[in-house]
Formats: sequence, structure tokens, C-alpha cells
Amino acid sequence: MIKILVYITLSDNGIETIKSNPELPKAEMAYINQWRTENILESFFISVSKKDAVLIFQNLDEEKTKGLISSLPYYPYMLQVTYHQLNKQF
Repeated sequence: MIKILVYITLSDNGIETIKSNPELPKAEMAYINQWRTENILESFFISVSKKDAVLIFQNLDEEKTKGLISSLPYYPYMLQVTYHQLNKQF
């Protein structure tokens, strides 16, 4: 089964903006929870520093995944986003 791993790094300025606006994290998590409910987001990890995140999507192609990521409230604050197609072995 093909999965899409998305690795996100936030910019330093972005982290400061997010910290100063408590509504941004709430809005971001609403998307994450919706995707989990829709069974398209398999896993979500965030680094201890909160600068990096890993999302693992299922039942989607890369193009659709890119569209979802670009819709996130944090998207303007992302320094780097990489997409990796994975074939789950076990």
C-alpha cells in the first residue's frame, strides 16, 4: 500500500507568528483532526521543538496531498515541505 510521507519545517519567523496568535494552532488542528476522521491521515508527529512535523497520508495521491498541505493555516509559515511516496512493507 502506497503512503505519502510529508516532512514540514517551519521558518523561525513563522514559529514566532504562530506562538503569538493562539487561533492559528486551533485552526491547524481542526484540519488535522478532520483528516484523521476522514481516514486519510494515518499518523501525525511533531518535533519537541515544534519546528518540524511529519504527516503520513493514506488513500491519496501526491497531487491531492500537496493540495491539502497548501490549505493549512500554517502553510504561509512553512520553510520547507518535502513529499515522499512510501510502499509499506509490514
